[in-house]
Amino acid sequence: MVKIANIEFDHYPLLLAPMEDVSDPPFRHVCKLFGADLVYSEFISSDGLIRDSVKSIKKLDFDEFERPFGVQIFGNAVDPMVEAARYAETAHPDLIDINFGCPVKKVASKGAGSGIMNDIPKMVAITEAVVKAVNIPVTVKTRLGYDDEHKEIVEIAERLQDVGIAALTIHGRLRTTKYSEPADWTLIGAVKNNPRMHIPIIGNGDVVDGPSAKHFKDDYGVDALMIGRATYGNPWIFKQIRHYLETGETLPSPDLHERIRIARIQLERSVEWKGEHIAVLEIRKHWGAYFKGLPNFKPFKMRLMEAKTAQEVMAILQEIEFMY
Repeated sequence: MVKIANIEFDHYPLLLAPMEDVSDPPFRHVCKLFGADLVYSEFISSDGLIRDSVKSIKKLDFDEFERPFGVQIFGNAVDPMVEAARYAETAHPDLIDINFGCPVKKVASKGAGSGIMNDIPKMVAITEAVVKAVNIPVTVKTRLGYDDEHKEIVEIAERLQDVGIAALTIHGRLRTTKYSEPADWTLIGAVKNNPRMHIPIIGNGDVVDGPSAKHFKDDYGVDALMIGRATYGNPWIFKQIRHYLETGETLPSPDLHERIRIARIQLERSVEWKGEHIAVLEIRKHWGAYFKGLPNFKPFKMRLMEAKTAQEVMAILQEIEFMY
């Protein structure tokens, strides 16, 4: 049994990564339908929370079906991160996660996300202050290091554990590594096999299906797996991976009717939560994966990408279901 503080999992945990403009309540809901064990908010700026930014505060929304649920915050200074963590705690999530891993330039260039990895003492200071400030578990998500000359995750993991985090997620890339390059799990394994470590180590990076999940789980010994980009338009990946881990068999993707049913649920909940215009725009990143493998699908995809209203999208989905 894997345990993150007081959160217990009776099977091997599969986690949905926190992703900006992706892991919102509608998408988290459909991922939970297919067995995601722990889900997180999109990452939230500490400055945005303490300044009462409407967009930041809205990211705290979740419902009971999503539990266990974590709120992920990011920032580059102790006091705003402490204040943001306390604010996030008032939403009653199950844990607070600190993002020390985001490589996006506008975040990292300000010394937040993975940009803080060249200042390990500050990482530790922020983490220690947040742990002391809240009464719920605090976890951290980070990368292997800042660049090729600073692959310091083994030291970082020990120091973060020493100040009280409940679990550590490691993405197998550096701040400077492009997504086109494969994730390097060797240092994730080194952290997991470090005799000093006793908290759960969660591996992230290039988990795309059952075989890759089994490889990373078995070869590196991590306590759980976090899945990110492979979930786009593919919320059933959690069910498929679990089936493979338990049986060694590849579970086929849902049939077209099921895919359309789930797509409709995601769109309907998105419209309710964020409004029609934004919902229709942001769900576009999912269409290619929702209908992956359908022959001659490109014209339908183009129409879905150009649709401006939920009614248009629903009509196209109905047409797809009829045509195939």
